Amino acid sequence: MSELGWTGWFQATLGDGLGWFAANLILILAIMLPVMLGVAMAVYFDRKIWAAMQMRRGPNVVGPFGLFQTFADAAKLFLKETIIPASASREVFLLAPMISFVLALAIWAVMPFDAGLVLADLNVGLLYVFAVSSMGVYGIIMSGWASNSKYPFLGGLRSAAQMVSYEVSMGFILVAVILYAQSLNLSDIVMAQKGNILGVLNGNIFNPLLFPMAIMFLIVALAETNRPPFDLPEAEAELVAGYQVEYSSMSFALFFLGEYANILFMCALIPVLFLGGWLPPLDLPFLYIVPGFVWMLLKMAFMFFVFAWVKASVPRYRYDQLMRLGWKVFLPLSLFWVVVVSGYLMFFTDKFVVAPGSVAL
Repeated sequence: MSELGWTGWFQATLGDGLGWFAANLILILAIMLPVMLGVAMAVYFDRKIWAAMQMRRGPNVVGPFGLFQTFADAAKLFLKETIIPASASREVFLLAPMISFVLALAIWAVMPFDAGLVLADLNVGLLYVFAVSSMGVYGIIMSGWASNSKYPFLGGLRSAAQMVSYEVSMGFILVAVILYAQSLNLSDIVMAQKGNILGVLNGNIFNPLLFPMAIMFLIVALAETNRPPFDLPEAEAELVAGYQVEYSSMSFALFFLGEYANILFMCALIPVLFLGGWLPPLDLPFLYIVPGFVWMLLKMAFMFFVFAWVKASVPRYRYDQLMRLGWKVFLPLSLFWVVVVSGYLMFFTDKFVVAPGSVAL
């Protein structure tokens, strides 16, 4: 298999068409199944961390330490009846959660967990991430409109405005990372962080130029995934779950799974962009004894703890505060910092020097 490669071995064994399909199906399942298991565990630990910070027990009945509580909730949703409002647009109503769920899984195709451990190592991986994440708003808008009710419609409008507002700032933050790494490939971005600070520290977060971008990206990630304190689209107090208020059973579960899959993806994307991905924090030989995917999983777990910590401790923003932060603070600040980063690279490094016959980024 080593000579033919993964796909080539299946094609040689099963034929071109069936072999290609089988090889890629196995790779897709190898990504999707761990992500779904990770989502189940993320829901459990989210509730446990939140309970611990509020001096409560959290899930502790179903299974040892309550580990099976999320699976019990999933079984309950699976066995419930799917109720479609009489005035809803049936096709769009059912299609919306499917779109949200599929896009939440499709975005994982370019996520590198270790050197070479990635489903699709695209040269434009970061552009793919930005494109797929931008499409996620369609499922939310469709669900709000198709429900034909004022509360889901308000939630859908809130979500559209919020996601579009913070995607602009996210784009400028990604531009700064791209300029510094000189690549759109996520694996290349990780390797560009190896020993780039004092020759020892791995990670853009240790770089004074990119540290402000890392903090902004964390806050933007919270807003993009509708996490507190930016959970305005589904604010239970005033919107009664917003765009998904009319959904039940598995259609609601698809929204729920898609939301947590996006949260986990952001917890993976932040380490890839700013924490060195699968690299250890220090560029020391003995630290590389630990497999790269273990470092990646540890960094993802740390970022998820930060997400849960913010959820338990920060009060929800008002909607005008949310918009003001996105348009009047993050947008000009991220744009200004792109100029700072590009100016530094232009005048103090040779990263913008184009070799003969090459194409500039």
